[in-house]
Amino acid sequence: MTKLIINGLKASIEGKQILKGINLEINGGEVHAVMGPNGTGKSTLSSVLMGHPKYDVTDGFASLDGVDLLEIDVDERARAGLFLAMQYPSEITGVTNADFLRSAMNARRGEGNELSLIKFIRLMEARMKNLEMNPEFAHRYLNEGFSGGEKKRNEILQMMLLEPKVAILDEIDSGLDIDALRIVADGVNAMRTEERSFLIITHYQRLLTYIKPDYVHVMMQGRLVKSGGPELAHKVEAEGYDWIKEELGITDETVGQVE
Repeated sequence: MTKLIINGLKASIEGKQILKGINLEINGGEVHAVMGPNGTGKSTLSSVLMGHPKYDVTDGFASLDGVDLLEIDVDERARAGLFLAMQYPSEITGVTNADFLRSAMNARRGEGNELSLIKFIRLMEARMKNLEMNPEFAHRYLNEGFSGGEKKRNEILQMMLLEPKVAILDEIDSGLDIDALRIVADGVNAMRTEERSFLIITHYQRLLTYIKPDYVHVMMQGRLVKSGGPELAHKVEAEGYDWIKEELGITDETVGQVE
């Protein structure tokens, strides 16, 4: 069964420590949501797990099904089954969406097991239809000229085609109107299985109305300071984070300033 284990994970950027000891275990089929104020390390956690080079891991470990993620490169982490839907997807001129997706799928499948062009086109078109995407987007350069909502749908399209073991969704709801949010959430829910897990990073409970989490965690000061079920997200939505700060003796000055 799929298992992502994060233990004592610490990371810094330019000498400033952001993650200060993250402990989290995600089993197959589980959906975990991480919430928290701005600047507490939520996006840093996703970037570190995926291997962004600007972050330095200073302590701890992270493994996926026994594979030490911190000891392998980004492409190897992807082949191991980790996927990141980015908060700010990059635009790549000269590479069409279809070419990028097919290359990514075949890299994941490995040499000798590549997907034929016809099968790829059929699969891509079916997934785009699920996400209510214009078929013309397959032939446009990757994310170039896409709206914020179109970029987010494209991230979910990538996830649906790559079929990862663990999908990290970094503020996938940012900038989406209610219709686009519903479509994106439907795409995520369609991918939920007993083996596939999700780590959802979000500021708002509204996404969790559509994607029901099993566990909700609140991050402050680079740590997961409170965990619970879906009711925790509802309480945060209704009351904010001040009650958690009061419980833990955290002041606004100590919450943090870097994501």
